[in-house]
Amino acid sequence: MRSGFSLGRLFGIEVNIDWSWLFIFVLVIWNLSSVFGQFHPNWQAALRWSTALVAALLFFGSVLAHEFAHSLTARLQGVPVRSITLFLFGGVSNIQRQPESPRAEFLITIVGPITSLALGLVFLVIAGLLSGTVSASLGQATGIIAQLSPLATLLFWLGSVNLLLGAFNMIPGFPLDGGRILRSILWAITDNLRKATRWASYVGQAIAWLMIIGGIAMAFGISIPFFGTGLINGLWLAFIGWFLNSASSQSYQQIVIQDILEGVPVNRMMRTNAPTVNPDASVQSLIHDYVMGSDDHAFPVLEGDRLVGMVTLEDVRGVPRDRWEQTHVRAIMTPDENLVTVSPGEDASDALRMLMQRDVRQLPVVEGTQLIGLLRRSDIIRWLQLQSDASLSG
Repeated sequence: MRSGFSLGRLFGIEVNIDWSWLFIFVLVIWNLSSVFGQFHPNWQAALRWSTALVAALLFFGSVLAHEFAHSLTARLQGVPVRSITLFLFGGVSNIQRQPESPRAEFLITIVGPITSLALGLVFLVIAGLLSGTVSASLGQATGIIAQLSPLATLLFWLGSVNLLLGAFNMIPGFPLDGGRILRSILWAITDNLRKATRWASYVGQAIAWLMIIGGIAMAFGISIPFFGTGLINGLWLAFIGWFLNSASSQSYQQIVIQDILEGVPVNRMMRTNAPTVNPDASVQSLIHDYVMGSDDHAFPVLEGDRLVGMVTLEDVRGVPRDRWEQTHVRAIMTPDENLVTVSPGEDASDALRMLMQRDVRQLPVVEGTQLIGLLRRSDIIRWLQLQSDASLSG
């Protein structure tokens, strides 16, 4: 289930907003209004808030440009991209599979920070041209900002934050862009994606723990160069470190799972004796004859030998209890044209990707319109456990 909403499609890529993004969006506006008020005490409240709103929108537009740079380059390298999602920590491109080579990963990754750095320089140059301070040094920044117009102030902040965004993403902490660039280099050296990912994730976790320790130290009043001190800043840095550590570990686990499933056909782990339902059966019959007697959550619907749909417990929950006997499975099932299916010879790694992207628990395995079996998440998990146990025994 999607935790957010869609803004539409651009260049054929769906742009989504996660609900957590709204929190950081409001926080940025509130913080910018306060900052602009400190540098420009003569600004009216309406001017401060409106400038902060526009600045926040343009900043997240810059984040979107950063992600589109990744996504469009991925497409040029033959890697499909489904969507881009803005969330609490910025943005993420939903790249469908790993790049085919270290060179492809390097190119896909490096364009993101380059885009942010280029945007930062462009915004700063425009702000300088508007205010006549292109040659001013960074040490004079505070005095400069106090003299800027609202537009120049907005562009000066936007340029600075894009430079910081580009620089932060170059930290070699996997899965940040810098960590992915490090992985592409290690991949080229070792010719082993799994080993390169493991090493890059170790570096990422080490950097994450430095952030966590540094954030805790800041919270207790210790000043750290560039980051400063203070409870809020310290907790925020520690939180980012915790997130990076978790993401780094999960990214390596995903590569391990992909390696185990790579080349294993779906028919090796699918369920061939899945119970099937007639589309003209009543919901009451479905409940008493199928659901109550098994731990299955979904049932293929067959008309003769042809797969015509899939019915799940979620579908049943939408039917009032007093309508169970009168309502047929056909009326509540997901029809076959809306189902995501796999073939028996398809890679299990691709099937798992479909399960995760669609957020479903099972996929019908079909040849033509004929049902061959049912592949469930639990089947893949059981296979992974068996392979893990076999490796440990070996």
